[in-house]
Amino acid sequence: MSADVRLHHHDADQARRIVDELVSLYLAVYPDGGEFHSEDRYRRQLGGHMQSPGWELVTATAKGELVGYAYGFPLSAQTRWWSGIQQPVPAGFTQESGTRTFALSELLVRPSWQHRGIGRALHHELLGTRAEERSTLLADPDNFVAQAAYRSWGWRKITKLQPSWNGAPLYDVLTRPGGQLRSG
Repeated sequence: MSADVRLHHHDADQARRIVDELVSLYLAVYPDGGEFHSEDRYRRQLGGHMQSPGWELVTATAKGELVGYAYGFPLSAQTRWWSGIQQPVPAGFTQESGTRTFALSELLVRPSWQHRGIGRALHHELLGTRAEERSTLLADPDNFVAQAAYRSWGWRKITKLQPSWNGAPLYDVLTRPGGQLRSG
């Protein structure tokens, strides 16, 4: 990662001050994303996620410009995260306690800053100190670059999931154990 890129941690209160920047970067990453990747839907998603206890954001900035971010939160016992999961999954897989699973919801890098190690740095910074026994994320099965990166960081595919939101795509469900991150 470039020496001029800085990583910063934010809780939900701190992140509310930069929501417009977060949304702007999201739209730069998904410029032709249709209704599912629309500004309105993403603002609702982000606002809802920020209300989750333990929500955390790590941003990457260069010369004052937001160039990437990752955020997530622990899944509560009443989570809807697993709604739309395809069967079969291991017994108890979707049972949550609020401390079992950390959901990595977004990992975004501005297109002009991609392939510089920023995604890896954000990923490792956000997940490197988590206490949960595992992490999960939903990945586009056709994003081969992201899928390769996730595999190199210790993620493995469990099944597929289609969120209940109108127009939501079918995702791969990936998990990785908590604890130390593998280099790579």
